[in-house]
Amino acid sequence: MAPPLGYVSTREDAAARLAYLFSDIVLSVQSSLQREDTGFHASLDRMVRTKQRGLVARRGTLPSVRSVRYNADPFGAALDELATHTFVSVTAPSVSLPAALPHLAKLARFPVVVHLSMSRAFPDYSEITALRQLGFTMLQSFSITEAQDIALAAHILAIRTGKAVLHFFHQPNGEESPIPYEDMASIDKVFDRNSLIRPDQSGNPVGGNIYWNDAAGVSFDAKSGEAEIAPLTAEDLIRETETVFELVRSATGRAYKAFDYHGAGNADTALLIFGSSAQSFISTIASAGWGDVYSKIGVVTVRVYRPWSADRFLSVVPKSVKRLGVLEQLHRQTTKWGPVLLDVISALNADLSKPSPIPVVVGYTLGFLDEKTIRQALRGIIQNIQSESPIQNLLVGGQPSHDVDSAYALKLPELETAYSKMLYNVFGDKLSVLNALEKEDTGISKTITGNPEYGFGAYLAREEELNSFIVKLQLAVKEGVLAPETSELVSRWLLLNSENSPKIADTTSKLIAQLEADSSSVAAELSKDKSLLEPCSSWIIGSDAWSYDLGASGVHHVIASGKNVNMLVIESEPFTSRAAADASRRKKDIGLYAMNYGNSYVASIAVYSSYSQALQAFIEADKFNGPSIVVAYLPYREETDSPLSVLQETKKAVDTGYWPLYRWDPVTIEEGLPNFQLDSNAIKKELKDFLTRENHLSQVARRAPIFGESIAGSYGSEVRSQQQIKAKDAYTKLLEGLTGPPLTILFASDGGTAENVAKRLARRGKARGLGAVAMAMDDFPIEDLGAEENLVIITSTAGQGEFPQNGRNFWEAIKTSTDLDLASVKYAVFGLGDSHYWPRKQDKIYYNKPSKDLAHRFEILGGKELVALALGDDQDPDGYSTAYNPWEVSLWTALGVDGVGANVDEPPPITNEDIKINSNYLRGTIVEGLNDESTGAITAEDAQLTKFHGTYMQDDRDIRETRKAAGQEPAYSFMIRVRLPGSVSTPAQWLAIDELADTNGNHTFKLTTRGTYQLHGVIKKKLKATIKGINVALMDTIAACGDVNRNVMCAALPYNNALHKELSNWAAKISNHLLPKTTAYHEIWLTDDNDKKSLVAGDAIVDFEPLYGPTYLPRKFKVAIACPPYNDVDVFANDVGLIAITNAEGKLEGFNVLAGGGMGTTHNNKKTYPRTGTNFGFVKPEDVVLACEKIMLVQRDFGDRKDRKHARLKYTIDTLGIDVYKGKVEELLGFKFEAPREFFFESNIDHFGWIKDERGLNHYTMFIENGRIENTAEHPMKEGLKEIAKAMTGEAGFRLTGNQHVILSSITDELKPTIEKLMADYKLDNLQHSALRLSSSACVAFPTCGLAMAESERYLPIFVSKLEAYLEGLGLRHDSVVLRMTGCPNGCARPWLAEVALVGKAYGVYNLMLGGGYMGQRLNKLYRSSIDETQALEILKPMFKRWAEEREEGEHFGDFIIRIGIIKPTLSGMTFHDDVPEEE
Repeated sequence: MAPPLGYVSTREDAAARLAYLFSDIVLSVQSSLQREDTGFHASLDRMVRTKQRGLVARRGTLPSVRSVRYNADPFGAALDELATHTFVSVTAPSVSLPAALPHLAKLARFPVVVHLSMSRAFPDYSEITALRQLGFTMLQSFSITEAQDIALAAHILAIRTGKAVLHFFHQPNGEESPIPYEDMASIDKVFDRNSLIRPDQSGNPVGGNIYWNDAAGVSFDAKSGEAEIAPLTAEDLIRETETVFELVRSATGRAYKAFDYHGAGNADTALLIFGSSAQSFISTIASAGWGDVYSKIGVVTVRVYRPWSADRFLSVVPKSVKRLGVLEQLHRQTTKWGPVLLDVISALNADLSKPSPIPVVVGYTLGFLDEKTIRQALRGIIQNIQSESPIQNLLVGGQPSHDVDSAYALKLPELETAYSKMLYNVFGDKLSVLNALEKEDTGISKTITGNPEYGFGAYLAREEELNSFIVKLQLAVKEGVLAPETSELVSRWLLLNSENSPKIADTTSKLIAQLEADSSSVAAELSKDKSLLEPCSSWIIGSDAWSYDLGASGVHHVIASGKNVNMLVIESEPFTSRAAADASRRKKDIGLYAMNYGNSYVASIAVYSSYSQALQAFIEADKFNGPSIVVAYLPYREETDSPLSVLQETKKAVDTGYWPLYRWDPVTIEEGLPNFQLDSNAIKKELKDFLTRENHLSQVARRAPIFGESIAGSYGSEVRSQQQIKAKDAYTKLLEGLTGPPLTILFASDGGTAENVAKRLARRGKARGLGAVAMAMDDFPIEDLGAEENLVIITSTAGQGEFPQNGRNFWEAIKTSTDLDLASVKYAVFGLGDSHYWPRKQDKIYYNKPSKDLAHRFEILGGKELVALALGDDQDPDGYSTAYNPWEVSLWTALGVDGVGANVDEPPPITNEDIKINSNYLRGTIVEGLNDESTGAITAEDAQLTKFHGTYMQDDRDIRETRKAAGQEPAYSFMIRVRLPGSVSTPAQWLAIDELADTNGNHTFKLTTRGTYQLHGVIKKKLKATIKGINVALMDTIAACGDVNRNVMCAALPYNNALHKELSNWAAKISNHLLPKTTAYHEIWLTDDNDKKSLVAGDAIVDFEPLYGPTYLPRKFKVAIACPPYNDVDVFANDVGLIAITNAEGKLEGFNVLAGGGMGTTHNNKKTYPRTGTNFGFVKPEDVVLACEKIMLVQRDFGDRKDRKHARLKYTIDTLGIDVYKGKVEELLGFKFEAPREFFFESNIDHFGWIKDERGLNHYTMFIENGRIENTAEHPMKEGLKEIAKAMTGEAGFRLTGNQHVILSSITDELKPTIEKLMADYKLDNLQHSALRLSSSACVAFPTCGLAMAESERYLPIFVSKLEAYLEGLGLRHDSVVLRMTGCPNGCARPWLAEVALVGKAYGVYNLMLGGGYMGQRLNKLYRSSIDETQALEILKPMFKRWAEEREEGEHFGDFIIRIGIIKPTLSGMTFHDDVPEEE
């Protein structure tokens, strides 16, 4: 029903009228092929028909309205219109936005106004948030009156700023109560049309005014007609918006702000609603009764979405609000956290300097709601947000329905991806996405618009137009109808175009200007097609659905055509999901297919692996004169997948070689250059082989048909199958000549015990005449399982009842198999486990679960049991042997060989002591291992020896299983630890480590809990160069690890420079004195091929270890120096702890000597425990080196060399007795320790910020979370510290603390401003963290530590974040609690001394320890075993609440929970396992 004359009845009508009045031209975007007299177009058409005058159109002209189909590039048309019109407006439905993204960023630079109608019952506001970074000012209206006012404001704002404005609103179904047309008298109060001055015909601005030219600083280029606009800041724009709102208020009496608040002024809960039901929420709350739970709830609505103003947002939220909900109406949320939620959090974080507490923020997804369900929804929202642990991203309302393609249907390209944004960033105006038309209501089928043929057809159509245009240009030159200047430029353009020259761009711009200046009719006609002159980068963007049938998809036609067109194909299948693909519809590898043709540029990229390589590939593809195929990896399961999950999937795919990064150019080989460039470290060897043969192009099917025809989808499984067949063949050959019955022994083992048991059983079987062989479960081909006669499986238990890694594939295969028949197989299973590892009743199922599952599955599959299942238990008197020995006897009986003589001379196991004594003073075969290029690893024996040289062999555990499944060895690399006595580093040394991390490592480095540097990700071939580089920087790595004295730590002492220098000198003296004397370190790492050491007496190198001897120490040995009142080195945790004793003048008098501290334990092994050092007494400074030596020598001679778990000094002291051990030390010293001197510690944490020492030098202790030095987009820490190191002068340097932080030391007052500026520039001066975070610490754990059972460094920040808000609510933000986390019980982060510790037990599972001393003087105790994050938070939060309410003055958390009886104190290491609270 039409509204009365002079009235509008929809928001679209109201906005359309203002668009007409304030435009030279309005582009009316239509959503179908037929003209619609509804929505925007109804009002626009009416104004055109009545020839209504506009307010800004040139004199003598009326505004024009141009209808454009939304799939006909309307926003590109808007850009074109700006060439001839000043004021352009667009009215459009929201469905037109996705294809418009390439143009919107350019439109943002001009005074364009876009009125956007979200005209559906349930609109998708992600269409709005997707535009948030394009530079538009974005205004929202909520009613028909507001649509009229905000439309007016949008146009005035665009004129005043010269910047684009987007006005968006939800258009409800049906009409609203009509309102009168805009009041022209009111508009005249806001806008003085007579003072609006625009450029004249020559392009020059005339006069001055308050509008576009003045406000935005616009100038015009006389030749091109393009505008240059001075930059405006976000604050400039928001202030200008407020000015315009005030003008509107003065004219209409209606006030508008950036944000509106509705509700009680003292509300404790508020909801920010970004969706179409905001007004329904407001009215429902306004009508609430006294008893309604939401009667005191406030609602915030967003009027100015961009620029987002944190100050304006915070100003409307009452200070009483403690909980803030953010409801976002996003149909397809592409990240875990919605964009508005992130805006809110950013605003709150920007307000951290203010004393008021930050509200708890809870995100919601706003679904479909009607008036009947609003109240119910509100109750659910309030119930969740006011709960103790609110659920994030809860869906409120109904889920919108989406059309979902079938599994193999053609998918449309996603234009809103990292790749399309990269393309636009690279090519800008040149970019042409040929198949961007993808909407159903364009009148063309999705299947057509989305496929490559459609895009290719678009390319051919443009090519035909261009060719026709070129003919016209050639004819015009030939006939001489153009001006001489024009003819010369046309000829030059034609030549450059034929040569595909990059210089054509400059000529094009000159030619276009000359055609417009040429007065001839031919020039005018040619100028109409000037867009064809512009160089164009043509791209067809598609998905991995195109890989299923190359012929039908049209990919083949593009490649075979030889045309200069680019294709981007995005692979979205996650690496870990690839096995689930339908084998009968296996994907083709488009990259290999294109290379096989030989005429195409081909690149394989992954933006989450290498941004620079992807960028280079796009540039090279565009330059290549022919087809270019870029296959890009962007793996996700759901559109809500986080960037972290995409990163992890990409990492697995690239690092294993499943998705290699490469570039292939068939032209470069003609120039004598290689045509294949591998840009990633890993690639399947077979892939590289076939790329380097037959023109570097051949399908694997031709080269090695045994692997099948489709390498892309099945390469890993094919290789694995071949390896298993080879292993089986070797097994068959092994059995040849054996007379006894066959016995196949399969094992699954992580730590090696089950493997050793299996191999020993095989040796004993052979001695009894059996054809016995042992192999890993995963090495056995499953298809041969049913043919086995006698099968024995021995498996240990990993994690939460999981199979060890070399047995998981075997288990997965038989667990799901439906065709295995084991009726002829006789089997026996033995399991190894620990019944106390999971002590809770509900966790008992994990005990020996793999062996129990195997036995049950074999029974189901029809196997016949040889011997009953037996379970070895570490808690039995003889460990697993208690059950194993009788089981083995029963096995021989069942096989009928129990009476056969079985004496076999079994070799003793090789121990660490054997490795050391046979190593020729730490040489072993390290050099040979480094030279072996067939593997990235070294031998197990050499891996033990390289620890003495300061390096550990590791592999990336994130991708260990995927590499194994692909038939690849683990991604081996090496950790290198620096010996840095006293933990003091020069700026040059910092810079050397920084550079080595980039050139040879993983672009990060670690500050360790022993105050030194640690590099990660160094591959074997770079190992020697890295260690040599460290030595060049006057550092070394010898004895940083291994069974020797390790890095000697020293207190940081920023407040006392002289004392620190003296103590760090003693640390260096102790370290150097206890250093191994072998020359192997120099020989292996510091010599080149022409600098070999001389050999004496044949091949023996003369070496001697005066302190250590050839077997060195039983285990590692650690020394640290502390200086009261700060125990920042955790002196009680060291084998030798030295407590500096000073006199009243602060002069060093000597040291109290502690002995026997140590942190390493084994879960559920009560023979192992942590221990704090025992105070042996006091020594003078001149005796301290000798005291350390003698304590170490007694440990060398009396330490346990048979059981490494019992080999540390702490056990030796407790075995011999304190007095006996101390007496032996004193006997070697020749004097007795003096009585201990008094001392006092007040904490073991670092104290952050600036401090001035006694010399007037400044020191800044900087927080480094968990010691990781790296660059991130938000925090370029590594780069900042690098610049600080470069800026340091004089004595300035670095001190590394035992808590993994760094001190910028000895900064003069003159240098301090420079350092402070650099800290501010790189965000390194932010100490606004909670005291809990500042006091937290974690070891490395996953992905590199081979001992880790759970996450630590990567997870602790997340865990702390989940406690911080709660603690702040209790008023505990600034109260320190020492919190530590480790991935295993070895104790690298010294968790056993923390007030609260989480010690990894399995992935996601930890033991919770409580009651450590705040000064690092008391061990904690197990409070709960095997808990996850939720349980940990549920346990800790009530304890913290009690501490906040009941603590005594100055009482620390660890002391408090002991005082109130939650935990008992651990008074010595040997009582560590006593009085553990019983499980509930």
